[in-house]
Amino acid sequence: MTEERWVVAAKRADFQGIGEKFSIDPVIARLIRNRDVITEEDINGYLNGNLEQLNNPFLMKDMEKAVELILAKIEQNARIRIIGDYDIDGVTSAYILRKGLRELGADVDTYLPDRITDGYGIHEGLIQNAIADGVDTIVTCDNGIAAAKEIQMAKDAGLTVIVTDHHEVPYEEVNGEIREILPPADAVINPKQKACPYPCKLLCGAGVAFKLICALYEKRGIAREKTYDYLDLVAVATVGDVMDLKEENRILVKEGLKYLRNTKNTGLQALIRANGLEDKKISAYHIGFVLGPCINASGRLDTARRSLELLQEEDPRKAAKLAGDLMAMNQSRKALTLEGVEEAIRQIDTTSLSKDRVLVVYLPECHESLAGIIAGRIREKYHKPTIVLTKGEQGVKGSGRSIETYSMFEALNECKELLTKFGGHPMAAGLSLEEKNVEPFREKINRLCRLTEEDLQPKVVIDVPMPISYITRELIEQLELLEPFGKGNTKPVFAQKGIYVLNPRIFGKNRNVVKMQVADENGFSIEAVYFGEGEAFLEKIKEKRQLSIVYYPGINSYNGRENLQITILSYQ
Repeated sequence: MTEERWVVAAKRADFQGIGEKFSIDPVIARLIRNRDVITEEDINGYLNGNLEQLNNPFLMKDMEKAVELILAKIEQNARIRIIGDYDIDGVTSAYILRKGLRELGADVDTYLPDRITDGYGIHEGLIQNAIADGVDTIVTCDNGIAAAKEIQMAKDAGLTVIVTDHHEVPYEEVNGEIREILPPADAVINPKQKACPYPCKLLCGAGVAFKLICALYEKRGIAREKTYDYLDLVAVATVGDVMDLKEENRILVKEGLKYLRNTKNTGLQALIRANGLEDKKISAYHIGFVLGPCINASGRLDTARRSLELLQEEDPRKAAKLAGDLMAMNQSRKALTLEGVEEAIRQIDTTSLSKDRVLVVYLPECHESLAGIIAGRIREKYHKPTIVLTKGEQGVKGSGRSIETYSMFEALNECKELLTKFGGHPMAAGLSLEEKNVEPFREKINRLCRLTEEDLQPKVVIDVPMPISYITRELIEQLELLEPFGKGNTKPVFAQKGIYVLNPRIFGKNRNVVKMQVADENGFSIEAVYFGEGEAFLEKIKEKRQLSIVYYPGINSYNGRENLQITILSYQ
């Protein structure tokens, strides 16, 4: 594996002054500055942002138009169909829209595409079904922005179409000018549109759906507080879809977690209970690694409608059964993912793939729903943009996961003549292509790749070089002010050189937990734990008398006792 490059964030500010003004430790002030929160107004919003600071939904382009249309359709008792997506964001946004529209008296149903038979987003078959079912209006969520042809078909058939989405807007370059390709819908709500003045461009699909419900409630004179019942699901989607936890997203997740801990949703209660979290302080971590994968599992291995059923279920007994099914499915997904990851590593390590800067791995036997997860694991291992392709019923499908220095969406756009379909974000994308184009695609995306060796070197950004002797319970409590942690608001990392490791002991059936005491050159010691290859860690200690460590401080609770402890994240 490539040697990590450690760099210290060197952003400057009057940390002492900020600390005094906001009653925080100067270290906390420095951490906030490192997250590019600079003005006093922004610092105050970061520390104390609340629901009063949420942006007005009517700032979104076409919001007024969409609200007028939907309210008119409700008055006419017209049939409305919500078309979502099969992942966590698509499921939650469909639930939010369905529940919100039903509260307003709409005749509304939902359709979540099947990953295998339907593929991503709205397509001709779904429009034909809607026409056959007597649907008057289609509302998309978490999809639709790239479906100009399909939406034109719906319009030609006399349907009203409202798009709510958050994905990148497709574009073409004409004479050096970037021109957006917008679908011909009656209203297009997507903050990523150039002409949309909405301040926060970071919302997930459920965030956009939530804004539509907020606008509808406001227009109908329903108390704003009623919209807060959706915040738990907006938080689940925002973290689950790996959105940046900045600006408005930070408020939505921070406040949404409070609602999630006491959720009124029977299905979510059952899922929380099934995972043994009912007495825990649920954090963004639990969404990302415990609850979210269960909700995603049904769309991967079965049908996303199961997850939607869970969210809609009001009978606790039935909800418990559905939650158990989703957990079992997630266990199967984990086992299949491991097989796929091992095969991908074998291919990379034994073929010319290892020399590529963009890894394009073809796993024909792999379940296509697992391509994105496997791509993410491979990207982590090799620190290279990774695309995993699988053989589907209608040709080859795949998912890509990128690194910060490489826009996957732009790279696919440069290869679009080899693809039948693609879409996504700079960091993650989906694509379809013919099998004969797999090798030409791999060749072209690598030929056009402009990544340097430095771009491909894993980088650890250290927030503060801080002696372990500076750690106190009060500092750890203040670190909680920075939560929720996730993409765009990463967990802070600290570092110190010259650390001695005392009494290391390896635990775990995979020998991947090391517990120890660590001490600095002045004799100050603290408990420490390292999660990783235990034997390699012990080898390093034998080789070097003192280590440089990157760490995060916390409190270890065990048998009613609490001790200060650091988690070692990296070492040299």
